[in-house]
Amino acid sequence: MNKLYLFTILSTIVLLTACQTATEQTVTDQPVQAESHPFLPPAERWGPLFVDVQMAKVFPDGKTFVDCTPKQPEEQILAAYEKMKVEPEFHLKAFVLEHFELPKNYASGFKSDTARSAAEHINALWPILTREPDKQSTMGSLIPLPNAYIVPGGRFGEIYYWDSYFTMLGLETAGKTDMIRNMLDNFAYLVDTVGFIPNGNRDYFLTRSQPPFFASMVDLLAQSELETTDQQAVYLRYLPQLEKEYAFWMNGEAEVSADNPAVKHVVRLPEGEILNRYWDEGDYPREEMHRDDVETAEKADRPAGQVYRDLRSACESGWDFSSRWFADPERLETVQTTQIIPVDLNALLYNLELILAKANALNGMAARGALYEEKAAQRRAAIQKYLWDEQESFYQDYNFMQKAFTGQRSLAAMYPLFFNIATPKQAASVAGVLERDFLYDGGLVSTLTHNGQQWDAPNGWAPLQWISIKGLRNYGEAELAQRVRDNWVDLNVKVYENAGKMVEKYNVEDMGLEAGGGEYPVQDGFGWTNGVLLRLLSEAEEK
Repeated sequence: MNKLYLFTILSTIVLLTACQTATEQTVTDQPVQAESHPFLPPAERWGPLFVDVQMAKVFPDGKTFVDCTPKQPEEQILAAYEKMKVEPEFHLKAFVLEHFELPKNYASGFKSDTARSAAEHINALWPILTREPDKQSTMGSLIPLPNAYIVPGGRFGEIYYWDSYFTMLGLETAGKTDMIRNMLDNFAYLVDTVGFIPNGNRDYFLTRSQPPFFASMVDLLAQSELETTDQQAVYLRYLPQLEKEYAFWMNGEAEVSADNPAVKHVVRLPEGEILNRYWDEGDYPREEMHRDDVETAEKADRPAGQVYRDLRSACESGWDFSSRWFADPERLETVQTTQIIPVDLNALLYNLELILAKANALNGMAARGALYEEKAAQRRAAIQKYLWDEQESFYQDYNFMQKAFTGQRSLAAMYPLFFNIATPKQAASVAGVLERDFLYDGGLVSTLTHNGQQWDAPNGWAPLQWISIKGLRNYGEAELAQRVRDNWVDLNVKVYENAGKMVEKYNVEDMGLEAGGGEYPVQDGFGWTNGVLLRLLSEAEEK
């Protein structure tokens, strides 16, 4: 498969039918007329110029160039490049700076006042991290959105799918439900425009999604309404897009069999159960990290296309990168994401099925709602059968090719508690492992592996703290939940008081050291850290 595949799928996206009438339907894949889209990602748009810029590492961060906005039409820039690059005094970076506008670095220039409390600091940041409706031309890689939205900050100047749920926790606390609604409407727009919610609103993200939190966002907005009728209206408003979201993740279900067990995101297990995996449509280097991926693939002992797809699929998980996805936890080139059935993804899809059951029932479609309830029950049983490790008393990811657990324990195990999938006995066991192996003075470590990857030890991340705290509370583990909450809040506040900022991730093992690892420096801003911390701080104020 070559890079033209991306443009092909963009011009032939097949949307699956959503329930938009009150007629009873079965939950099946129903193709409708294909839609065409104008998005042409940077590798295709800029060709040799793109490759030369990325391989020469003109910018330290590979994301910089693909986020640039061209100052002239592409034909003009490409013609100038072909003419000028052979000149003796040609300088590639100078050419790029002359012909492209660099991306804005949100919140990087924000002057913090540590006399403010952490909560006051976060509330002062909302306007800084707000991006107004996109009215500029689409000459760059940005996919314009019709409503205002919150970006994470730092190098991330676009909306991100799963980040946004945790940012919304803070927006709700701050009383900014209009912004939550704006962001949900943007995601609904993306579903209707490109058929699913991409990783972010950049054209080079259109081969993958991210952890499917859309249903949780809808539920969050609904629960913020005081009147029952208003809550019901929220579920009905987004029902068509919830249906399309589910169809995207389940596309391929009709094609899997004992001889062909995995198609796109869908995996059929030996006894016919259906679970899901992360899957990116591309088998070529990520445009935002082109050189890094080429170098990683060169170290591997398998076809480069397989390595590229597994790297990209790990990005769909949001955990890019982590030992969760590696055959050898120390070596990125052994990434095998597409062989793995993840705990978190399947818990999220279980929740999506439940929300679809509820929304369809509210829409007067009882039979359709019952079908989703049955699908949720089947998924819950499969999660318990394949993803619960009795020996470790912990949920684990499952390698369906090897028919074995991956052996990389992580905080993904908390998702079945967050979504009330675990039994009380299982929850108590998970809590015990969490306290014994994952809890540090600064909160919970993401995994137990120290390998330099940002989603591994010693780092902790705001979304996983919230998932864990809420999951523990769901099962009466209030004391442990409070310890996790207090440790994480103390670390966040300490870093803010010392550095005047909130950051993307934290070193929870040593509160005197900064977090590290990964493909780029620690980013400040920061959307989901702000959202989770503000929510946790508000709980303390309520007591």
